[in-house]
Amino acid sequence: MDRKQIALILFSVLMVVSLAEKLQASDLQIEVSQLQGNNQLYGVTQGSLRPQECGGRCAGRCSKTAYKKPCMFFCQKCCAKCLCVPPGTYGNKQVCPCYNNWKTQRGGPKCP
Repeated sequence: MDRKQIALILFSVLMVVSLAEKLQASDLQIEVSQLQGNNQLYGVTQGSLRPQECGGRCAGRCSKTAYKKPCMFFCQKCCAKCLCVPPGTYGNKQVCPCYNNWKTQRGGPKCP
């Protein structure tokens, strides 16, 4: 082997190692953001929550209402069915169609 071939092999190895490190760092960053709750779609898109997570999400959703007890009841009922809770304390229902489209017998919104 001549020097050019050796240099090319070393360069290729360095590129592969560098790429592997970047991918590993990227995966680690994704895992950290999910653990910290920074993943903006987690819990918001339909089916992304586990049933045991509904209480915490609904507590946040109902935190500013004067009617906490009924809000929590219906929010948890909706969350159990849809496995999502829209972000914020009001509105944003379009991100969770199941939550948004569930209506009462009178045609009003079932989910807070």
